[in-house]
Amino acid sequence: MQLYSFFNSSTSYRVRIALALKGLAFDTIGVNIRVGEHRAEAYVDEVNPSAVVPAIVDGDFTLGQSLAILDYLDAKYPTPRLLPQDMQARARVLELAALISCDIHPVNNLRILKYLQSTLGLTAAQKDAWYQHWIAEGMAGVERLLTKHGHGPWCFGEAPTLADVCLIPQIANARRMGCDLSAYPRALAVFEHAAAHPAFVAAAPDKQPDFTA
Repeated sequence: MQLYSFFNSSTSYRVRIALALKGLAFDTIGVNIRVGEHRAEAYVDEVNPSAVVPAIVDGDFTLGQSLAILDYLDAKYPTPRLLPQDMQARARVLELAALISCDIHPVNNLRILKYLQSTLGLTAAQKDAWYQHWIAEGMAGVERLLTKHGHGPWCFGEAPTLADVCLIPQIANARRMGCDLSAYPRALAVFEHAAAHPAFVAAAPDKQPDFTA
């Protein structure tokens, strides 16, 4: 299997965690989104029509978009499961994963931040204020969900699920951007627990072959 990835992309980070949890071997192909490699004609035509990372190639099957990839991996390689089989437990995991992947991440990814500065003319301070505002809005919701429904050392139980796969990269990015996360102790407890898990360690940005400081 091949993974087209950028070390600091939270969506790529999600897929790396899932691959590591499932013990799947893969080759990393770095796509530097900082310099626009994800928009190169060959990448868009041959790998990912969405012009984003990540993408996987599994035999003769190529797939982009992290949530689609995670669902595919869980269906083809179901051990361990990222989505519980119980209907209500599955829905709860998807609720938190969607909050992160649909409400927090899209407004704060690199192309949005670049647009704010390069096209709309925001200053660096204004861009940072934008980022921090949407982290606070989204993480408040995450914390409420975890306080009301979370249990165990992970988001929902004794083993990581899709919720954790989405949460850990989002917190890592928020920390990198200097966000104050002290108001979210339940989420931070999950983050600290994941920091000792081999799969999450292996998937971390600074462990990737394309890592640059």
